[in-house]
Amino acid sequence: MAAVPEIMDRIYKNVMNKVNEMSSFQRNLFILAYNYKMEQISKGRSTPLCDRLIFRKVRSLLGGNIRILLSGGAPLSATTQRFMNICFCCPVGQGYGLTESAGAGTITEAWDYNTGRVGAPLVCCEIKLKNWEEGGYFNTDKPHPRGEILIGGQNVTMGYYKNEAKTKADFFEDENGQRWLCTGDIGEFDPDGCLKIIDRKKDLVKLQAGEYVSLGKVEAALKNLPLIDNICAYANSYHSYVIGFVVPNQKELTDLARKKGLKGTWEELCNSCEMENEVLKVLSEAAVSASLEKFEIPVKIRLSPEPWTPETGLVTDAFKLKRKELKTHYQADIERMYGRK
Repeated sequence: MAAVPEIMDRIYKNVMNKVNEMSSFQRNLFILAYNYKMEQISKGRSTPLCDRLIFRKVRSLLGGNIRILLSGGAPLSATTQRFMNICFCCPVGQGYGLTESAGAGTITEAWDYNTGRVGAPLVCCEIKLKNWEEGGYFNTDKPHPRGEILIGGQNVTMGYYKNEAKTKADFFEDENGQRWLCTGDIGEFDPDGCLKIIDRKKDLVKLQAGEYVSLGKVEAALKNLPLIDNICAYANSYHSYVIGFVVPNQKELTDLARKKGLKGTWEELCNSCEMENEVLKVLSEAAVSASLEKFEIPVKIRLSPEPWTPETGLVTDAFKLKRKELKTHYQADIERMYGRK
């Protein structure tokens, strides 16, 4: 089965919600088997008994016969990848490429159970890393060279249709006549030649005090919370802190509101300052647990009662965030959170 990370994230959240609703004995048994299998995977071993007795019911969610899962279109979190490995008892392959490279770039080997990697370059192309001084990434970094990913080869397209300026900015030919694409993604190479995507140039924002914040890193640390269906972090160079737009999970938010004694319709809860503060506390605790720096943790948030779907124009068909459209959509909230209103 091929799926974008958003689909796998939803499966992960739904299964873990079911686990939390189990009896204490069932929940502890599942967690024990989960942790045992995680340890065995790291040693390259299989766990046929756990697969048959504990994880068979989870596997049946996708028919029970899945032999391999493929992920692409956006970064897959290590937590979700490991969950799919364990509960669906199969490898999770990741690929990397762009429309401008005809989809080709890298793909992992089926036996590679490492998380966070997108594999080695395909035979049709070459990949090299270009220094990005502003972000502090250099291809001479130790132990792993880092930099902007450039893809070169016959698979690289001729450019953007009737857009010469962008074509000149993103494509070039070297002295041997080979075309190269500047992807805007930041990667690092492992010693075995496999690539990791660690950042994106457009996602890196310099705050007023000079610290660099990776918006993608902040979102990845928080989006797997049961309370969060989707999240977009935002920052700019005129202010010293990060803010966020959050699509909360309706069941989890309603439960949280009931525990805190807050009442109202779904829209009223999402527009409530008290509810925003309660969700912010949960986010802050998760951010600290995920080892985010203090300046990376969102200080203010806006809860959105409406989900972000491709139909709303706020995410792509692969459910990747459209930051420009989200900024426009929440412009009034941005001004409020940054104290202009």
